[in-house]
Amino acid sequence: MKKVQIKYLILLSLVYSYSFGQHINDSIINNSNLIIHNQLSFKYKQLIIPTILIGYGVWATDNDQLEFFNLEIKEEVSEHIDDRITMDDFTQYAPLVTVFALDFGGIKGKNNLKDKSIIATTSALIMGTTVAVIKKVSHVQRPDETGVNSFPSGHTATAFMGAELLFQEYKEVSLWYGISGYIVASATGIFRMLNNRHWLSDIVTGAGIGILSAKAGYWLYPAINKLFTNNKSTTKKTVFVPYYDGKTTGFGLVSIF
Repeated sequence: MKKVQIKYLILLSLVYSYSFGQHINDSIINNSNLIIHNQLSFKYKQLIIPTILIGYGVWATDNDQLEFFNLEIKEEVSEHIDDRITMDDFTQYAPLVTVFALDFGGIKGKNNLKDKSIIATTSALIMGTTVAVIKKVSHVQRPDETGVNSFPSGHTATAFMGAELLFQEYKEVSLWYGISGYIVASATGIFRMLNNRHWLSDIVTGAGIGILSAKAGYWLYPAINKLFTNNKSTTKKTVFVPYYDGKTTGFGLVSIF
């Protein structure tokens, strides 16, 4: 029953992303008072890669051949790796940190610091909530048998969310920024398997969730900025920003004078 629950849950989230993204896109087009500069508008093709990645993971939860493939990889890794590689605890944050490090270093991306922060925190909230809910209902045992919260990989989702944000913000400055972010994110997923903490299907699904969450952060930005920005004053702006720190979620109020 757990496998059926997770399939319907993820399928519902993908359908919701499709319909809600279209709603946001239509709202932007129909609202002449809302001016958005350099944001990622919703397009159906943006769902293709995340859907394939997430779909693979969902399929693997109830497919004997893919489950056997997961087991083969686990056994291969166990034969060659003796010590745990702790680098993944840090590399998961590297792409996202780079987004802001480049800005502070004077290399400006697509958005200013305020807009970038809103998009990033919205993406993190979506990603963190999605991963936590799926882990709760899936109860997939980790390869090292230390818990039943293996599916999907939160480290990988965090890394790929940051990689997609880095790509979107700096691809026009240099495509290599985006490529390097995805290399680090992919390495994070590999480290998770080398550490015997995740199955391949966990990694692939985490990557899909991370990418989709980052895109959703851009899709939702116009609505969030409109709802929580005080447009009556030209000298002060107030922004209501969601956040997720890996364990808890909440909201913060930021005022800019």
